Amino acid sequence: MSNILIIKHGSLGDIVQISGVLKDIRNHYKQDSISILTSAAYKSLFEKCPYVDHVLIDQRKPRWNIFYLLDLKKKIVTEQFSRVIDLQNSSRTEFYRNYLFNIKDWSSSYTILTEGETKTDFDHDGVLERFKTQLDRTSIHSTYSLTPDFSWAVDRSFNVDNLKNYIFISPFSSNKLPHKRWPHYAELIHMIKTKFPELDVVVAPGPGEIEEANKLNAKVILDGAKPTNFSQLAKIIEGAKLVIANDTGPAHMAAHLGCKGVVLFGTHTTPKKVSIETDSFKAIVSDNLSNLSAETVFQKIESLLRN
Repeated sequence: MSNILIIKHGSLGDIVQISGVLKDIRNHYKQDSISILTSAAYKSLFEKCPYVDHVLIDQRKPRWNIFYLLDLKKKIVTEQFSRVIDLQNSSRTEFYRNYLFNIKDWSSSYTILTEGETKTDFDHDGVLERFKTQLDRTSIHSTYSLTPDFSWAVDRSFNVDNLKNYIFISPFSSNKLPHKRWPHYAELIHMIKTKFPELDVVVAPGPGEIEEANKLNAKVILDGAKPTNFSQLAKIIEGAKLVIANDTGPAHMAAHLGCKGVVLFGTHTTPKKVSIETDSFKAIVSDNLSNLSAETVFQKIESLLRN
């Protein structure tokens, strides 16, 4: 039996998107042990993933912290991994490959380039297409990479019986990414409640977002007094009649849980680049999210609700 290491530190949307890749890797290595090296924030999520056997944590301390790096190296060497499949494909994991882990069989977007192909060429495709290409060039048959299914992460035990007929909104974004934030959710909620009074509008704030959520005319869902975890959030999103979100992790959850809905995009990237659109989950793109009116978004969701 071989020991296989997958590396994926984050972010949440990226974790959602590798669901199909993980299933393909699991199918290829049916009898082998698969570990994943990830960030502490995703430990509990991966511990319930059916496609991995062990979860290892990388605190990602600064690279000048030689004591931490040596400790991480010792942890990896002890596991005797025969192959690394690097799905993070970052400068940090490239540093691990070149200077720290000393594992020869290493699949990444750097190591699988064809003759004459540059990293820029490779990165031109969408995220899911790049994952599929990486597996194909690593001689792992790719069946599910282009169609990730995040349902494995849903906490079926989380009680949402009080939610029956609702629209889920995700109006938040990281403070480091204010350009992803659409500012007209309050107006949109008013339009929804006026035109569709039978529908609840639901929000599930993360850490640091509860105060902002309470200012909206929406039903705030928490786990007791604290934010829901990722699996509980997936349960809420999965049950929604429609999802409206900024380009953040919950939008990727909705897309790959088969939800109907819309994601709101500025010019920071494109829906194709991040592989977020599906048959039922579509992007509304604006050169300036502040100028994207609530009326425009409402017209789109009204059409979706009536179809």
